[in-house]
Amino acid sequence: MDSQNIPHLIPTFLSSKTLRLEQICQSKFQPRNYFNEVAMEELAASIKEHGILQPLLVRPMPGNQYELVAGERRYKAAQALGLTVVPVTVREMTDPEVLQYALVENLQREDLNPVEETEGILQLLEMRLQKDRDWIISLLNSIANGKRGLTDGAVRNRELTDGAVRNREQQLIQDVFATIGRLTPESFRTHRLPLLKLPPELFEALRYGRIKWTKAKEIAKLESESERLALLERAIAQSLSLRQIQQIVREKKTPRNSAQQQREVEGLLQQFTHFKAWDNPDKRYKMESLLTELKELLTEQD
Repeated sequence: MDSQNIPHLIPTFLSSKTLRLEQICQSKFQPRNYFNEVAMEELAASIKEHGILQPLLVRPMPGNQYELVAGERRYKAAQALGLTVVPVTVREMTDPEVLQYALVENLQREDLNPVEETEGILQLLEMRLQKDRDWIISLLNSIANGKRGLTDGAVRNRELTDGAVRNREQQLIQDVFATIGRLTPESFRTHRLPLLKLPPELFEALRYGRIKWTKAKEIAKLESESERLALLERAIAQSLSLRQIQQIVREKKTPRNSAQQQREVEGLLQQFTHFKAWDNPDKRYKMESLLTELKELLTEQD
């Protein structure tokens, strides 16, 4: 990434060198959790043939150690190949600068899935505003509500009722999103924050790239956890399209009326009268079991 795109991150100290891989530690501010295995294998093959063409970006840490700022995929590929030294660019950077740089780089290359993107942006806002996540979400909702007043969550935080404070915090939020690009505070609030409310099984599948956000959002419409899990696994195993998932969800959410059920029962009874598999022990046993269950249900209704 060209550092000219984020001029306020231009460092006061800059040098290029090689480092032993053991001197580099991964950053706690890295927004990425999921790495595509096929893409990683292709990168490793390229590095094996051509070497690392773009240096890793690191910042100095105590004890002659360095923290990785950008180049996570190259770092992991070097580890997999057993490399001992790698080319690096060294920069003095603060914690917020590290997170912001990593976010911008990954967003520009579209390397982050929606969960990583959302959590990374929230973490950056927390660092820049020195507030917790709930406070920031309340402020985003407050901004959207405009003159209608603060949200309940924001009202609980009295600091938000100070107009001057709110204006300063809003400007910081605008600055963060201007640097990140692609998203505005409102689009982030509308299209990214809702995924934090996804059921756990869908949230984790989305985090690790097993399903797309639009499909996860559709599956979340099912109230039954067992139905969600079944559809999630089916969608992944069969690569169901969004339209197919929408159709399945509609069918599950639209109960059959009594007239439809009665027609189905009458059809089954008609088939039963022509059933000619009594000589098959397995089928006869199953039919007898079903008849027993039906009798019990009829008894319960009497």
